[in-house]
Amino acid sequence: MVAAGLISTVIHPDASRQDGLLDFAVMDTLTHALSGALLARATEPSSPRADQLPRRTRMWIGFWAAAFPDSDFIVRFIDPLTYLTTHRGITHSVVMLPLWALVLAFACMWILRKKYSWRAFVGVCALGIGAHIVGDVITAFGTMIFAPLSDWRAQLPATFIIDPYFTGILIAGLIAAAVWKDTRRPAMIGLAVLAGYIGFQGVLHQRAVAVGEAYATRHGLIKEAEVSAVPQPFSPFNWMLVVEHGNDYHLSYVSLVRRELPEALPDDAFWLRRVNASYFPADKAAWFQVLRYGQAPMEAALAEKVWHSETFARYRRFALFPAVYRVDAARDRTCVWFNDLRFALIGRDMPFRYGACQGAADTAWKVFRLSNDDNGREILDAIRVEG
Repeated sequence: MVAAGLISTVIHPDASRQDGLLDFAVMDTLTHALSGALLARATEPSSPRADQLPRRTRMWIGFWAAAFPDSDFIVRFIDPLTYLTTHRGITHSVVMLPLWALVLAFACMWILRKKYSWRAFVGVCALGIGAHIVGDVITAFGTMIFAPLSDWRAQLPATFIIDPYFTGILIAGLIAAAVWKDTRRPAMIGLAVLAGYIGFQGVLHQRAVAVGEAYATRHGLIKEAEVSAVPQPFSPFNWMLVVEHGNDYHLSYVSLVRRELPEALPDDAFWLRRVNASYFPADKAAWFQVLRYGQAPMEAALAEKVWHSETFARYRRFALFPAVYRVDAARDRTCVWFNDLRFALIGRDMPFRYGACQGAADTAWKVFRLSNDDNGREILDAIRVEG
């Protein structure tokens, strides 16, 4: 049995940015944009009419339309927690998709000085936005596809937020489409290969869940446990398994293709090799336990109180596998910090650490973010995100 703090032992100390996963947003948005361009090419009419978009224009519109949903990044200027809890909201909603497609269509018509009717743009804009939504739903972050009617987050966690194979298939499809210009078949083949890859990832997800279920069965947890598998970076065969049983989590990092235990590596080994060596064969998986509210009885009682408080409601709506990161009890202030185990990635500092702090003279708890400086050192004074 280990406390939540043990997660930090698998985290590479060189990682310094607190909400580091948000740094992936630029590359993630680029992948979305490429998918919109490829989809626009694959759905281009075989014999475009004069009132329809030229190929290059159509692909650029698909590119920018697929990038549009991530325009909600501007919410980060309000505060990080607001962005965290509203990202992939109304701009990623299938309910709002028709409206956004119309808005973008009229914007494109205006930018191109009314060379084409809005009708020429609206279809490809809708395709681009739709491609983005689908691409986000298959990750573990969750997407509010019914916003603003519901804040429920849909997720089919088959692929990591950044997947070089996913992006590579899109790039290969676009290159092939550029080489064989007279037919849309290369683009269609590219999309078919991408769909096959996503389907393959879905099969691997089910295999990973089966490993977790086998563990839960062996330990008599299966009747009351929820088993999840979270995709990991760099390889579709690497997964983090989470068996949630009451307020306990049982975690393991596994490789579905590795048969032998990884060899011990020297401390100066390339960091990617060290990360890959942390995933064990499924039948030799190393499991460890994390308590949602910690082990010390008094701290656990305080953590549970903070977690269920109205002050912490925004982070509570976001975190899927919340666990106490630590409790800081000082003479002038007490802070209870949480993280979401869904983002406990080997090789990166734990992101999305938020907590509630109460001063010695205060009666109210206030929400803060725990961060690191550019050298990877933890900043003990939290970044205030709401008052």
